[in-house]
Amino acid sequence: MDYQTGPADSNASQSASLYNSRFATRLSKGTLALILAGGQGTRLLDLTRWNAKPAVPFGGKFRIVDFALSNCINSGIRRIGVLTQYKAHSLIRHIQKGWGFLRGEFDEYIELLPAQQRIECSWYKGTADAVYQNLDIINNHHPAYILVLAADHVYKMDYGPLLAQHVENNADLTIACIEIPIASASAFGVMQVGPDNEILAFAEKPSCPDPIPGKAQLAMASMGIYVFNTAFLVEQLKQDAALGDISSHDFGKDIIPKLLRQSRVFAYPFRQGQNGLLARCRHH
Repeated sequence: MDYQTGPADSNASQSASLYNSRFATRLSKGTLALILAGGQGTRLLDLTRWNAKPAVPFGGKFRIVDFALSNCINSGIRRIGVLTQYKAHSLIRHIQKGWGFLRGEFDEYIELLPAQQRIECSWYKGTADAVYQNLDIINNHHPAYILVLAADHVYKMDYGPLLAQHVENNADLTIACIEIPIASASAFGVMQVGPDNEILAFAEKPSCPDPIPGKAQLAMASMGIYVFNTAFLVEQLKQDAALGDISSHDFGKDIIPKLLRQSRVFAYPFRQGQNGLLARCRHH
């Protein structure tokens, strides 16, 4: 029997789209975004001699960090922490002057979280340690989900569908990923993904990256964008911190590879048609 798409099918599709939009919006409101903005960016040479990499100007008055911040705002995520460390004065000043429009009475904010030795007598040792050293602040906000972002990526993305997939998969961790030429993959975390997007293997900056099955010239790379259930993340960070010098306290090197053996870890494919990629994401 032949079926034709009629008004009823169109209305059903619109209803499903509306439901997904509302579902993602509800999840966004329960999410705290943590933007890691402490990078030195030595490969930019003089551009980062006196500024952190996220504070490098982009398109006139804007800074690289504005991509992550605008993605959050446009995704309905208005509870944001920016973790700073290296030569952060210009970055802090830019955020204070350019992003002061959020309304605290509506529980909207961008908090600046400089390295201040809240837990240990040391600066941030790695990406995971940066979050760990701010656990008391994170717990005070009581988020259901933590979205971890890098402040030095240039891209446009709606985080709502990412959060929705995370919840629908009953995942502990979801990692946004993108297909890149395998010749460039050694600078990224490279993963192997199953048919249901569950991550089967993960290697941080491998010297010989594994290609995507059936696509010998491409690798599946992490974008450094992570969604965690908050309670799960807190437990993993505490375990990692207890390892001391055995761990480098980095999400890609330490946290993620361990989780593949014991937790539900999924990939979220970043697609240009869905998200409007502006420039190739670089995860340094």
